[in-house]
Amino acid sequence: MSAYKSDFLNVLASRGFIHQVSEPEALDELAAKGPITGYIGFDCTAPSLHVGSLLPIMMLHWMQQTGHKPIALMGGGTTRVGDPSGKDESRKILTEADIAANLAGIRTVFDKFLTFGDGKTDAVMVNNNDWLAPLNYIDFLRDVGKHFSVNRMLSFDSVKLRLERQHELSFLEFNYMILQAYDFVELHKRTGCVLQMGGSDQWGNIVNGIDLGRRMANAQLFALTSPLLTTANGAKMGKTAAGAIWLNEDRLSAYDYWQFWRNTEDADVERFLKLFTVLPLDEISRLAALRGQDINEAKKVLATEATALVRGRAAAEAAAETARKTFEEGAIAGDLPTLEIAKAELEGGVAVLGLFVQAGLVTSNGEARRQIKGGGLRVNDTAVTDEKMVLASKDLTPEGVIKLSMGRKRHVLLKPV
Repeated sequence: MSAYKSDFLNVLASRGFIHQVSEPEALDELAAKGPITGYIGFDCTAPSLHVGSLLPIMMLHWMQQTGHKPIALMGGGTTRVGDPSGKDESRKILTEADIAANLAGIRTVFDKFLTFGDGKTDAVMVNNNDWLAPLNYIDFLRDVGKHFSVNRMLSFDSVKLRLERQHELSFLEFNYMILQAYDFVELHKRTGCVLQMGGSDQWGNIVNGIDLGRRMANAQLFALTSPLLTTANGAKMGKTAAGAIWLNEDRLSAYDYWQFWRNTEDADVERFLKLFTVLPLDEISRLAALRGQDINEAKKVLATEATALVRGRAAAEAAAETARKTFEEGAIAGDLPTLEIAKAELEGGVAVLGLFVQAGLVTSNGEARRQIKGGGLRVNDTAVTDEKMVLASKDLTPEGVIKLSMGRKRHVLLKPV
């Protein structure tokens, strides 16, 4: 469907957020008439979301910007079960205290993208533990479980893939899709919510909720999924050799976050500008038309705009300036990420391999050795050639630090304390 009547679906389509929509004409008509309520669920398995969750958060952002009411559903209840989608093994069971702490950490990110309040299109954050915890399980099985066919549940990719690989799927996780479907019905009952959005791997689970809503409440509910996000070389978005790209400042510095976006492949620049910034589409087209070395300017704009959304404009511009000083002037910018080391330890000498691992520039001594062979590791801008090299006080620069680098774009300052 090329043109929608509603701003909501038009914006999502033009920026590349739509993979599938159930009954697009009916949803479009409803969204064109006035505010609709829609939600996306987020499990609370860590104290911060990572960049893989940014796409659904942006969908909620645009939903509100186009005059509708977004709900961020925190899976305080479902996190106790674990979503089997895309997982080869059972998730670790978290305590209620862990889940509560994770939820508090996650909340801070949403405040940057959504306006919360009591108004007609103000966002709300709800926790499915509110209705899942008090359930009487026998009654739930009798009233809700009867609407689910085990044959159909076994045909779902999230279940089928686990069984085909002969990985265990616990009965607890098998219940996840029933609970997710029930969330949709419960939100419809409590808030009038008619739309659930999510990644394309959630299509089956969302359609389950639509079906349950029809059976239990005779409600017309809708599904909208976004494409599963991979980079141009086929890697999963947000997974890097150095680990997850966290959204919370206390898990990842603004500089490292900026660098992640700056390192985007040429082929991904236009798509990522549409998905992860709020720049107008004509400005994105101008940037996407840049070629050769000029594409780097587009990458810097992407990095600064994407960082500004999550970490604030000042932090984004400071990160851009740090990068400029480091690469263009060859200077040691004081706001590069730092690793503190005891002065006494440095005086005695410290093995270079371990320091690169501690700094998070490589994941193991083995990887450090491989990088040295390929000329990838540098100390104070000089390539490391000896894997037995030891760093000591004599290696401190006039600024009183040692600069560890992997490649041209990743740096950490070693600082004696």
